[in-house]
Amino acid sequence: MRPYPSRPVARPYPSRPAARPSPSGLRAARPNPDPSGPAARPYPDPSGPAARPRPGSRRAVAGFAGLAAPAAALLLLLGAAWPAVAADGEPDRDFTIEDPRITESSGLAASRLHPGIYWTHNDSDDGPYVFAVDSRTGKTVATVTMRGVGEPRDVEGISIGPDGDIYVGDIGDNLDGTWNHVWIYRFPEPKTLRDTTVTATQYDVQYADGPRNAESLMVHPKTGRVYIASKNENGGGLYEGPGKLTTGSMNVFRRVGEVPWVTDGTFSPDGRSLALRSYFSARVYAFENGRLGESRAVAAPFQRQAESVTYTADGTALMFGSEGTRSGVVRVEVEGGGKSDGSGGTEDGQEQGKPAGNGSPGQGGSAGQEDDGKGSVGLGAVIIIGVGALWFALRRKRGQG
Repeated sequence: MRPYPSRPVARPYPSRPAARPSPSGLRAARPNPDPSGPAARPYPDPSGPAARPRPGSRRAVAGFAGLAAPAAALLLLLGAAWPAVAADGEPDRDFTIEDPRITESSGLAASRLHPGIYWTHNDSDDGPYVFAVDSRTGKTVATVTMRGVGEPRDVEGISIGPDGDIYVGDIGDNLDGTWNHVWIYRFPEPKTLRDTTVTATQYDVQYADGPRNAESLMVHPKTGRVYIASKNENGGGLYEGPGKLTTGSMNVFRRVGEVPWVTDGTFSPDGRSLALRSYFSARVYAFENGRLGESRAVAAPFQRQAESVTYTADGTALMFGSEGTRSGVVRVEVEGGGKSDGSGGTEDGQEQGKPAGNGSPGQGGSAGQEDDGKGSVGLGAVIIIGVGALWFALRRKRGQG
């Protein structure tokens, strides 16, 4: 770990830098991003065919019946965590990010210029790269390399402003106070989808109440003001940036609201709602005059490493993303077509939504209750216990057989 008191602002990065360990030293503790990979597949039965029960025998039928129930339970538990399959060629549906370079997708932003395209990036110190992914196929259709921004440290959020510019938040700080300032990068969304290098503007950012970790960067679609939600297990804060970001001086963000544990956030296209997600839940808040209002739970999908969320460009749904190799993005419908009633919900008073395709809802708080994400940790515990119980059951059956 080395301090970053300052950085060059005009250093080009024509090629991708070699991967380095995160300064936090915490990245290695993440779960295997691909549970379907070779390491997770069972080994061949060492006992060989002769030791297995004859098909159709009473012993085989009894063994199958004994394993059917826990196997079915396991499929139900893990179905929500499995990557979404690329949809039927329609945009803005469930899809899987196919690019092998994108292993830690930590932010999503729906394109304003290119329907069905989603901008994303890796977190940690991957380099100054932003990827355009087509939701119809899950394939990367453009890679943007930012120059003039020094060396990104921990990119955690992405958003698009009303001027059509893409804002990238280099705002992560896993040690909660290691960095005395963080950065925001900004460049116009490319009109043509192809690999390109752009000169980005870099802004220095500080928090009025001291350094902190954050993973959520949101640009209001009407005012263009930038907001950051900090991440803390005891609850974070919503920070409001100055009316206009400036270069050559520090941009101070001030706390204007209290939020739960947050891994990403997004404004609705009309700017009247702010959706915030955590690892196991999500809420939508009414947003007016720069302040949070009432909130309602959203049926967020359970994902391996729940890190990102964005509204679709038309505001009819939320797209929830995850980290990991071939990570899935799950569409969750917004009841009422995304038309806010100004209270955090839709015109019918409900903002619960339902996942489309392979997604399944996680546990969210009920309307009118604050949900800090901790209440839903029980779901993860149940899944872990269920998987462990099935593993022991399988071993016992094999031993008896």
